[in-house]
Amino acid sequence: MAPTTREASKKEEKATDAAPPASEAEPGSKHRVDPDTEGASESPKAKRTKTETTDDKPTKKEAVEAKDVGAEAEKTEVQDNKKAAQDDKSAVEPHGREDSEAVPSSILEKGIIYFFFRGRVNIDEPSAVNEIARSYILLRPIEKDAKLGSGPIGDAGNSRLCAIPKKTLPQTGKDRWISFVEKTGASFQQLKDEFLTSNDYETKTAGTRHTPAATPIAEGVYAITSTGSDSHLAYILTLPEELGEVQKEIGLKPKGSFIISTKNPQYPPPNNARLPKGPEYPEEVLKEFRSLRWMSTLPKHLDYVNTQFLLVGESSGVEKALEPQKADEKENKEEPAEELEKLEEEDFQRLKGLSDDDSGRIFADLKVNADDYPKLQTTF
Repeated sequence: MAPTTREASKKEEKATDAAPPASEAEPGSKHRVDPDTEGASESPKAKRTKTETTDDKPTKKEAVEAKDVGAEAEKTEVQDNKKAAQDDKSAVEPHGREDSEAVPSSILEKGIIYFFFRGRVNIDEPSAVNEIARSYILLRPIEKDAKLGSGPIGDAGNSRLCAIPKKTLPQTGKDRWISFVEKTGASFQQLKDEFLTSNDYETKTAGTRHTPAATPIAEGVYAITSTGSDSHLAYILTLPEELGEVQKEIGLKPKGSFIISTKNPQYPPPNNARLPKGPEYPEEVLKEFRSLRWMSTLPKHLDYVNTQFLLVGESSGVEKALEPQKADEKENKEEPAEELEKLEEEDFQRLKGLSDDDSGRIFADLKVNADDYPKLQTTF
């Protein structure tokens, strides 16, 4: 797989959203005085002096005030429209690939991937892997033929949060970790309220206990691929550009992949596995397992809370996961590696415009203030 050359990549033109014109300002209120007809004199009215003003026209002062109010209202409306446009904007350009038919059929799903961990109770800054409670993988799927433009990824309300009880990621075929889907179809607000933030709670025996906030450790792009008998979760990291001690200890690589298999919930989990109850699959999904204990993971499996899946390490990197399929070669489709490399380059370019540091870029994507959360950690 040929490496990308970021210097040679074309910069995406930033789309500009024109705000709608502000409504015209209302003029100043007119001051009308009802004449007092009781006791009115029958003599002719006196001539109006130069200092008096007509009742049906605003004074010069009122006209200026009305103009100022109108200008301020217009300015506020423009600012509100710009903010709304920014909030709604997404870097995802559905069907953005010039030739959508060229997308490899072996790519079942692609998107943005984030890696987090959470320290053990009362440990905000873990100094070793054994001080980590759990690691997490956050998947934000996008359309298979989408490309990435500028700006944050946008909230489609389809994020999945997967928990890894083993804390670290499997490295070789001997490492087989059972993980599970903790949240699915999640909005960024839900992730903020139920995952990212810290939490304090009272216990009868130990008093106040503190659950630390989630700490980001990496961001990149991913693809769930099928190579016939196996499914794979392949990724290429964008952040951090150089892996630190934390990333290496967790088991992250610049490019990595896992064989991924879904557990049949009709069979009990291993005795030593710390897993919640099984998912509630519909009958049509259960039938697909037949009598198998495991089957190659399909993206739809990850759309059910408590789906249990096995991650098996692949020491060869992404080669097997992104291997071209013969059927695609005959149809002159792109190689899976090319598509994922292209997506990563687009991700790299868009992130540069979000913030000056890696933490700010990740949290800007998730629509939260980076100052309220731990920085991306590279050292213990």
